[in-house]
Amino acid sequence: MNLRKRSLFTLMTAFLLTVIFTILLPITASAQEKTKTYIIGTDITFAPFEYKDADGEYKGIDVDLLDAIAIDQGFNYELRPLGFSAALQALETNQVDGMIAGMSITPERQESFDFSDPYFESGVVMAVSADNDEIASYEDLEGKTVAIKVGTTGADFAKSIQEEYGFKVNTFEDSANMYEDVQTGNSDAAFEDYPVMAYAIQSGLKLKIPTDPEPGDNYGFAVNKGQNTELLEMFNNGLINIRANGTYDEILDSYLGETAQEETSNLGFFGLIQQNSGELLKGVGRTLLLTITAFVIATILGVIFGLFSASPNKALNWIAMIYVDVLRGIPLIVLAFFIYFSIPQFLNIQIPAYIAGVITLSLNTTAYIAELVRGGIQAVDTGQLEASRSLGLTYNTSMRKVVLPQAVKIMIPSFINQFVITLKDTSILSVIGIVELTQTGKIIIARTYSSGNMWLIIGLMYIIIITILTKFSNYLERRLSND
Repeated sequence: MNLRKRSLFTLMTAFLLTVIFTILLPITASAQEKTKTYIIGTDITFAPFEYKDADGEYKGIDVDLLDAIAIDQGFNYELRPLGFSAALQALETNQVDGMIAGMSITPERQESFDFSDPYFESGVVMAVSADNDEIASYEDLEGKTVAIKVGTTGADFAKSIQEEYGFKVNTFEDSANMYEDVQTGNSDAAFEDYPVMAYAIQSGLKLKIPTDPEPGDNYGFAVNKGQNTELLEMFNNGLINIRANGTYDEILDSYLGETAQEETSNLGFFGLIQQNSGELLKGVGRTLLLTITAFVIATILGVIFGLFSASPNKALNWIAMIYVDVLRGIPLIVLAFFIYFSIPQFLNIQIPAYIAGVITLSLNTTAYIAELVRGGIQAVDTGQLEASRSLGLTYNTSMRKVVLPQAVKIMIPSFINQFVITLKDTSILSVIGIVELTQTGKIIIARTYSSGNMWLIIGLMYIIIITILTKFSNYLERRLSND
């Protein structure tokens, strides 16, 4: 590519990014100006410390402690349920102001984060399937497979003894799937913090603990290094006050004491649907809204790049080709992480998860729609364009009046198929904390420990939506072919 083409591509890329951020970032800025609410990242599958109950409310030891401290200190907060590893990245890139998620205070983490005074002491424990009598100690793990949750103290402990006891490791993003892997026999054991594992077993999880807990780690509330010192100070002061007035002990007893209420688990297929129908429908609504918003933006940009591809102007051809090749070559999950974590870090801004999700889907889908437009235009007989030009019409008029109307008929079924693909791609965005249908399923599983039935329900909901769209596509294709 020569210097002129390179410069043109750079200007076009800068223009597109400027348009996107000019439209979307003021929304974030204006929202931040109206409130001084702190954004707190947390996990979603770490009962009894944080999870979502049957009424759709976030609760748990961490949530209740944070709420009590916020009331005591007079500050507001917004809980951002991201998952443990995503919350860590969000904190590091200043996407959230603080993090509370059963986070152990370790020397390594203290290099990157500032911690509050410890608010809970825990310890790592090993769990195996309830009917497993072969594993009673770490020595019995030789040649076995152990499930761990990424970024946790349990994972660190398992890796520290892996070479000594000779086992393999399966890594998971959340606790519920880790537990399920042990119950189904794919993994032989799992390492988890003792109160979390004990609570899960108490709630009906078919696991058992054959060993004593390891020496405990202290949990702490974290902020980014050198950031939000006033928030950290308020947390520490509030923690002192709620310990003094008895609120702290009441919260712990409500989840870990003898009177703690157990969440209903193993509800069965229809029980899960009945109990969580409202939450699931909200997940569907968010999925469709995210898909439609991103697809509308992608259609506009995709048509522009598609016309660039079909243009006789070589510079525009190069711009479209580079955009399509780059965006189709980046995995969607990598693009989501880059937009949600890397861009805010580079530009020192905050991007809400929903906006990041829309940008991610839009940029990705634009590349594919551009190819659909190019293919639709090329599918129209070149004689149509030549005939219109011979009648004295300009290139632009010929494209608008003659070629594009025919190309649209060819493209519509493929557009609907791309819409279906975009809808399915929304599930990947759960990694940045967007509570669409897949993330809704994860949240319900964290409370009920019924991953088998819940994933069946989620799968069926996707099938129903996609089948309706596919039938609609087939109907349009038949209608268009008969016209």
